[in-house]
Amino acid sequence: MGFTKVIFVALIALAGWFLYRKFVADAIKLAKSSAAKRKEQQTGAQGTLVQDPVTGEYRVKRREEEN
Repeated sequence: MGFTKVIFVALIALAGWFLYRKFVADAIKLAKSSAAKRKEQQTGAQGTLVQDPVTGEYRVKRREEEN
Protein backbone atom coordinates (compact mmCIF):
# COMPACT_ATOMS: atom_id res chain seq x y z
CA MET A 1 0.00 0.00 0.00
CA GLY A 2 1.20 3.45 -0.83
CA PHE A 3 1.58 6.16 1.75
CA THR A 4 -1.45 8.07 0.41
CA LYS A 5 -3.65 4.99 0.80
CA VAL A 6 -2.55 4.59 4.41
CA ILE A 7 -3.40 8.24 5.12
CA PHE A 8 -6.77 7.84 3.38
CA VAL A 9 -7.66 4.76 5.41
CA ALA A 10 -6.56 6.52 8.61
CA LEU A 11 -8.78 9.53 7.80
CA ILE A 12 -11.75 7.27 7.09
CA ALA A 13 -11.17 5.42 10.37
CA LEU A 14 -10.89 8.70 12.28
CA ALA A 15 -14.11 10.02 10.73
CA GLY A 16 -15.87 6.76 11.61
CA TRP A 17 -14.65 7.00 15.19
CA PHE A 18 -15.95 10.57 15.53
CA LEU A 19 -19.33 9.58 14.06
CA TYR A 20 -19.53 6.65 16.47
CA ARG A 21 -18.77 8.91 19.46
CA LYS A 22 -21.44 11.40 18.31
CA PHE A 23 -23.97 8.57 17.93
CA VAL A 24 -23.25 7.23 21.43
CA ALA A 25 -23.47 10.72 22.99
CA ASP A 26 -26.82 11.36 21.27
CA ALA A 27 -28.14 7.95 22.39
CA ILE A 28 -27.19 8.67 26.02
CA LYS A 29 -28.82 12.11 25.86
CA LEU A 30 -32.01 10.61 24.40
CA ALA A 31 -32.11 7.89 27.06
CA LYS A 32 -31.77 10.46 29.86
CA SER A 33 -34.48 12.61 28.33
CA SER A 34 -36.82 9.63 27.96
CA ALA A 35 -36.21 8.57 31.55
CA ALA A 36 -37.00 12.08 32.79
CA LYS A 37 -40.22 12.22 30.76
CA ARG A 38 -41.26 8.78 32.00
CA LYS A 39 -40.62 9.83 35.60
CA GLU A 40 -42.66 13.02 35.13
CA GLN A 41 -45.56 10.97 33.79
CA GLN A 42 -45.39 8.50 36.69
CA THR A 43 -45.34 11.24 39.32
CA GLY A 44 -47.78 13.54 37.55
CA ALA A 45 -45.26 16.38 37.55
CA GLN A 46 -45.62 19.24 35.09
CA GLY A 47 -41.91 20.04 34.97
CA THR A 48 -38.77 20.26 37.07
CA LEU A 49 -38.02 23.37 39.08
CA VAL A 50 -34.51 24.78 39.25
CA GLN A 51 -33.26 27.65 41.39
CA ASP A 52 -31.70 30.66 39.69
CA PRO A 53 -28.31 31.14 41.38
CA VAL A 54 -28.44 34.94 41.00
CA THR A 55 -31.98 35.79 42.11
CA GLY A 56 -32.81 32.68 44.12
CA GLU A 57 -36.17 32.34 42.36
CA TYR A 58 -37.42 28.98 41.10
CA ARG A 59 -38.47 28.43 37.51
CA VAL A 60 -39.30 25.51 35.22
CA LYS A 61 -36.22 23.83 33.75
CA ARG A 62 -35.80 24.43 30.01
CA ARG A 63 -35.12 21.59 27.57
CA GLU A 64 -31.77 23.15 26.55
CA GLU A 65 -30.57 22.90 30.15
CA GLU A 66 -30.91 19.12 30.34
CA ASN A 67 -27.58 17.36 30.77
